[in-house]
Amino acid sequence: MAEIIQEEKGKGGKKKAKKHAPHIDMTPMVDLMCLLITFFMLTTAFSKSKVMEITLPEKLKDKDKKNQEAPRIAKSRTLNVILGPDNKIFYYTGMVEDPKNPPVLQVTDFSPTGIRALLLERNKALFNKISQFQADVTAGKITIPRDSVASAVRKLKNDDDTGPIVLIKAYKASNYGNFVDILDEMSIVGIARNTFVDINWIEEKMVETALGITPTSAQKK
Repeated sequence: MAEIIQEEKGKGGKKKAKKHAPHIDMTPMVDLMCLLITFFMLTTAFSKSKVMEITLPEKLKDKDKKNQEAPRIAKSRTLNVILGPDNKIFYYTGMVEDPKNPPVLQVTDFSPTGIRALLLERNKALFNKISQFQADVTAGKITIPRDSVASAVRKLKNDDDTGPIVLIKAYKASNYGNFVDILDEMSIVGIARNTFVDINWIEEKMVETALGITPTSAQKK
């Protein structure tokens, strides 16, 4: 610690150095510390991390795979969405029953009249139900705590049995940004059930046929 040295006259007129320990008032520092703690507590509570929910198929053990049956999904509700190159989106309904005669892929994009309009048309009943519920809460027709609105919306989605079941797949030439874009579309339209699954070889050939890629040119690339 620093010392303060003052000169004092002693007996006989001789100067004698006297050492004094410095005194620092720490009271203002305590107030500043309390202010900083309060500041960091508030900023940490307000700056919550943004999380995007992604539903992935659950991995089962080998012994569980033998005993568990595949879930039965209505073909009319199943919508296969394949992310392609150049921000293109391919889709078809149902499943590929005959590999030699696969369904024809439809092509769309990320414009408001593209995949969003398609999803909104297929999810119209649930979308209108959620929109009406949120409007009633805003107008005061339904009295519910603000923090319970999200839980009520999730319950509406869980109880839905008419909306589409979207299986999202990616072609090898698709880009990562389209994953985020398609998840945004699912959230905007309010799709209750969607998940990412691997694309199979039949669907890869379907995409290449829709793009006009022949097997010879595909091998060269």
